[in-house]
Formats: sequence, structure tokens, C-alpha cells
Amino acid sequence: MSMRNAPMAILAAVALASCNGSPREQAPRIAIDTEWPRIPKDAIFGEPSAVDVDSHGHVFVLHRAGREWEEPFTTETIAQPTVFMFSPEGSLLARWAADELVMPHGLSIDDEDDIWITDVAREQVLRFSHEGILRSEWGVRGEAGQDGEHFGRPADIAFLGDTVLVADGYTNNRIARFDRDGNFLGQWGEEGQDAGEFDLPHGISTDGDRVFVADRENARISVLTTDGEPAGEWRGLERGHTYSVKPLGGGWVLAVEGRDMLDRTGAIARVYRPDGTVERSFDLGLEGNNASLGHDIALDGAGRAYMIDVYGNRVIRFDLTGVEGDSSE
Repeated sequence: MSMRNAPMAILAAVALASCNGSPREQAPRIAIDTEWPRIPKDAIFGEPSAVDVDSHGHVFVLHRAGREWEEPFTTETIAQPTVFMFSPEGSLLARWAADELVMPHGLSIDDEDDIWITDVAREQVLRFSHEGILRSEWGVRGEAGQDGEHFGRPADIAFLGDTVLVADGYTNNRIARFDRDGNFLGQWGEEGQDAGEFDLPHGISTDGDRVFVADRENARISVLTTDGEPAGEWRGLERGHTYSVKPLGGGWVLAVEGRDMLDRTGAIARVYRPDGTVERSFDLGLEGNNASLGHDIALDGAGRAYMIDVYGNRVIRFDLTGVEGDSSE
């Protein structure tokens, strides 16, 4: 979902992060909407991986129905529905994509409310209608490669006008570019290219002026122009591995880190100013070591954020004006 319409007031309301010198970063907690979502008892839901919001405020959550990431991947599809659509109030309105996906990873919604999904085991990008009808599939199923017809465990998708940007991250370390019909337009991030080198581009988004890449294993946000030229590296030595990044509007960005620099899992969200410095940070993880892994993040038009916690087996909603505490970095 485009963040052009996200309320700018949220940028002034998030509490400042803190780092008290302890081995694990201590950041303010944020109030979570514990009533959202409401998952029926008969629903098989587990190991969520991605979230996005359509133009009607419906929240789409991609999950693996309990299947865990184990390599080598199986070729067997997941029998249960892996896409859940929730109302803004948290009711489950639809579930689909049964017997379609093998190891689903990323989900993005375009301006026509089509649902785009990456499957790292199928090595494909899949485009579905809002109701779950498969409209197209890109890549050769189960066959990896690095050209216009193959992917290397594609991770995420963003839309730049009529161009589809695929964070082809796990083995190719590139941003592959296509038109909406699937015609290959080129790629960014190859060794020696001006856009620089990525190390597992895990998430991608754009505000129309810049492209933001969650450059996970480089522990940074790589900022590019819309032509793929480098425009910044947002990070600090004390920061963690960025898993997802989304624009808030006005050049501001919200990101979630799933691991710290010692590779301990968690969920730290950060608000970045337009110059790449951190304005505020907060902790979204569960208590206990390795209890959470912040994997994806999205916003709706009302300024509410949604975060995927893989290890916590949950998708949470929070208001960016609801941070508890205020302390300086």
C-alpha cells in the first residue's frame, strides 16, 4: 500500500529510543491492540511472513499454516489457505491460496488491489486478484537462476509507477525490474553496478521519489533514486539487521529490525528522518530471548502499523502515537 496518505501527525508522536549500555538494546515499549485480529478457532494459522493493506483498509496476512522454514525445501504445496484478509476491526473476512504455495515469503498490494506474493521454494512471483484468483506467475517453478526468467528466492515486491521491483534477495542479491506484463527491464545491485552491492535485500518499498531497500545482511537501509543510483546508506554500528522498511510520507521511513548486531532475534522498530538519522525507536518483541523475529511491517491510512512476528507466531497492530515512555538515545 502507498504511504502517501498516511497521517503525518504520527511522525511527531513516537517516543525517543534509548540504549542504556546493556548487552541488549533497551527501547521503550509500545501499546499493542490486543483485540486485533480475531482469528476463529477453526482457522489454521501459523508462521506468518508478510502483511499489507489494500485501498479499503483490509489487512492481508501471508502465513505458512504451521510449515517451518526447513532446507532443502519440500515441493509439496500447503494444503490450507495461506492468505487471510481481515477487516479494519480485526474480523477474518476471507481466506484463500490453499494448495498454491510452498514457502510463501512476501506479500504486496498494488494500486489495483491485486495481491502479489513471492514464494522462495517455488522460485516465483505470483499475482492474484483481490479474491484470490491466480492471474500470472513469473519465473520457472522450482528452478533458480539470475536472468529475466528466473529468480533466486525472491523476497519482496514494490511498485514504482508501472515498474515492478522484485527484491530477489536470498541468492541473487539484486533488485529485478519488470513491467506489469512481466517483461524484464534490467536489474540493480550487481557487482560493479552504480547502485552498489546488496547482501540479501529482504524488503523493498518506495515513496515515488526514492527506493528503500531493507539490505538485511549489510545491516542497513540502502536508499536509491528511482533510476537505481545510490542515495544513502542508513545505519549505525549499534543498529540491527533491517527486515522491512516502509515510507511514512515526507521522506520519513518506518523500519523493523529482526536481529541485533550479535544476531539475537527480536523486533525493534525505528522511525528514520529524511536525512537517514533515527528519530525514535521502540521494542515490539515478546519477552525472552529468541521469542520474536520482526519480519515485515505495513501501515494503513489511519496511521496504524502492522508488524509480522515470525517466531512469536503473530501479527500485531499498534498506533504510532501510543508509545509508553520517553528517553534519549
